[in-house]
Amino acid sequence: MGPTVTRCSVPVSTRAPGGETNAYLIGRDQAVLVDPAARTGNLDRLVVEREVAHIAVTHAHPDHVGAVDAYADETDATVWARYGRADRFRDATGREPDRTFAPGAAISLGDERVRILDAPGHAPDHVVLAVGRGGPILCGDCAVREGSVVVGAPEGDMRAYVTTLRRLWAIDPPALYPGHGPDIDAPRATLERLLSHRIRREERVLDAVADGAATLDEILDGAYEKDLSGVRDLARATVLAHLEKLAVEGRLAWDGERATPATRGSEDEGD
Repeated sequence: MGPTVTRCSVPVSTRAPGGETNAYLIGRDQAVLVDPAARTGNLDRLVVEREVAHIAVTHAHPDHVGAVDAYADETDATVWARYGRADRFRDATGREPDRTFAPGAAISLGDERVRILDAPGHAPDHVVLAVGRGGPILCGDCAVREGSVVVGAPEGDMRAYVTTLRRLWAIDPPALYPGHGPDIDAPRATLERLLSHRIRREERVLDAVADGAATLDEILDGAYEKDLSGVRDLARATVLAHLEKLAVEGRLAWDGERATPATRGSEDEGD
């Protein structure tokens, strides 16, 4: 039996997905505290019940790191950050990490280990945490049970995100524990849904460009049918991430200001 995983949803002020972030404690006696987004009474009680030996985050977005400093001071836990991204972690948390990890490393909890796996796309420093051998994966903002994940340029990388979804599909864990919303108990079906959503959005972007849309806002209007009130900036950043991916693949041309359909030669190269 692997380490236990306990979820505690805490309130956050971000718009999307909005409302709450899931903090997690991995372990029975010694524990890893993951993504402490804010301090709450419920999370305080869970921290007191265990010996929190380590604190880690899936990525350093504000809605995942808000209480790192407070719980680090209270527990004297080892605070981890991704190797090469310590400055980003420090800027987000106000705290210097004690140690850094690289993808493939592991945090030990007695006889058990929590493995760190690379998972960029939503954020450049994003990792996921695999619990025990063949256990669930804490996937941060890689996946949600309902809806979709914002992957917005310039920070988001759509090519990397799609690759991350495919890697998680190949691992096929028994469950995914996301940064927002309920547990994902059918990981492959959810990952396939998210991949299909990205393919459909990509096709709408290509269709908009083929129909003559050139600027980012023109393409945005062509790629979305729903009302974007309140989230237009997020959708705009997502379309930009799709344009950058499609340009790298040679499926259209994008110079940072205007898009044009790909020439026959560039399409062949993108294949």
